[in-house]
Amino acid sequence: MTGIERLRELLDGDVLTADSPGYDRARRPENRTFRDTRPALVVLCRSEEDIVRAIAFAHSTGLRLVPRGGGHCFAGRSSTGGIVLDLSALSEVAVHPDGAALIGAGARLGAVYRALHVHGRTLPAGCGPSVGIAGLTLGGGIGLLGRAYGLTCDRLLGARVVLADGSVVDSDAQNEPELFWALRGAGGGQFGVVTSLRFSTLPEPAACRIEAHWRDIDPRAVLTAWQSWAPDAPDELTLNATVERQPDGSGLRVHVHGASTLSESRTRELLHEFASRAGRPTLLAVSEPMPYSALKDALSDDARSSSTESVRIRSEFFDRPIDDGAVSALVSCLETGEGSRSRRLTFTALAGAYTRVAETATAFAHRGQRFLLEHAGSPDDPWIDASWKLAHEHASGRVYPNFPDPALEDPLRAYHGANGPRLSAVKQRYDPRRFFDFPQAVPPAGAESPTENTKEVHP
Repeated sequence: MTGIERLRELLDGDVLTADSPGYDRARRPENRTFRDTRPALVVLCRSEEDIVRAIAFAHSTGLRLVPRGGGHCFAGRSSTGGIVLDLSALSEVAVHPDGAALIGAGARLGAVYRALHVHGRTLPAGCGPSVGIAGLTLGGGIGLLGRAYGLTCDRLLGARVVLADGSVVDSDAQNEPELFWALRGAGGGQFGVVTSLRFSTLPEPAACRIEAHWRDIDPRAVLTAWQSWAPDAPDELTLNATVERQPDGSGLRVHVHGASTLSESRTRELLHEFASRAGRPTLLAVSEPMPYSALKDALSDDARSSSTESVRIRSEFFDRPIDDGAVSALVSCLETGEGSRSRRLTFTALAGAYTRVAETATAFAHRGQRFLLEHAGSPDDPWIDASWKLAHEHASGRVYPNFPDPALEDPLRAYHGANGPRLSAVKQRYDPRRFFDFPQAVPPAGAESPTENTKEVHP
């Protein structure tokens, strides 16, 4: 009997190899850029014990192991030539009478929103229905309710974690508090495998969906108005802006989108105030209030109809507006070059409740930021780096951990700011041998730099 056969007998779930039925479907992450990676094994976990046994097997064979919740990582950290630990079956959502929710690490946002809606509850979280709740939370968690209620990780009450030595711990404010601190903003795949998360949910609000489009207008005017208006709008309103270059050569498209838990009339009043600064939009639509989960379903339908091509994204936080000259340079750069490539700049409004937590209270170190700017396009489009460099001169130097960027020169400082040394101490305590490792991972205290276990061969 081979080692893989013995492992298969021990598991509640299953082990897939390259010749197993369903291997190709199971090995592919949601992020299309990394869908050619072929793991030696995909372990389909159905219990916490499966995770413990898979970690022991990885230790015995020297194979690299990575956990996968949603599989959206921009740096491909949930793909490997070693062992992919598929957590998708650990997806139960249970809501207790006090409003606390226990959610399995394999749950996806669409299912989470629907399950919480049954109980009249929700979480401030992201938009993509197939995004994993674990990865989103462990890196922070920005979403349409965040300006009013903070990051997803700010609602985290505790997590159950399988450590590198195979032991299982409950981590919260009283138990393993340093690990709990690190999990809220820097916990993705580098301190242990989170099996479940416990949240303090909030009553599900009614929300208006916001959408506005401009044609034949200089996008510079919209972006300048947005920077000075959106981060300072009432916390109950989130308005994000996107400028896209169309691959058909039809020029730039400018639109804003978002949500508001204010009344429909007050939301319209605020949007007209913004439009008076940005220029009259071709379309401005504010929906009637609907349950927040229904608004998320509508946004999910839009996401399903969008392009499924591979995309590369670079991004950075900003703690002040970009000046007019830099905005002009960004728009000009967006327009230049090969016309068949789709490109977009997306500005996400922050401030509000995001800023009302100290930068050292959790591992998420980016509390004083006004907005996030993403540069997204084809992976081989040199525009992405050129555009990022133009904006970088005006940025805060901070990068959202959930948008990892392999091109960063000082990733530890960019992702974690002044929290880096404390995170290294946590790493030294819980994973000193770097069992959970990847390029740009937090190094243990005293280590010179992050490394990666690159042994990814069949046992």
